[in-house]
Amino acid sequence: MTDLGNNAPRRYFIDGNGRRVLIGLTFEETFEFERLDHQSNLHDAGHVVWDAGSRAASGPARRWLELYRKHDRAWLQWIENTRTERRKDLPFLN
Repeated sequence: MTDLGNNAPRRYFIDGNGRRVLIGLTFEETFEFERLDHQSNLHDAGHVVWDAGSRAASGPARRWLELYRKHDRAWLQWIENTRTERRKDLPFLN
């Protein structure tokens, strides 16, 4: 989730209580996501482990995926909103 080269837009913001949260998640959901993200049985080389039915293989993996999808949707919306705002601020050249 972190780009060491700082080339990707940030995915964390500070909430109204001064806590670091993932875009689209509450503080509690961010805490849960990070806890699940660090569980060694969740990932296989950094990926969610899937079962034969193309579902996340475990309850924790399914919850991680649910939180990730919620965050990712909000993050993509934030990126689109940011781009729209930047376009509004560009000067018109003829």
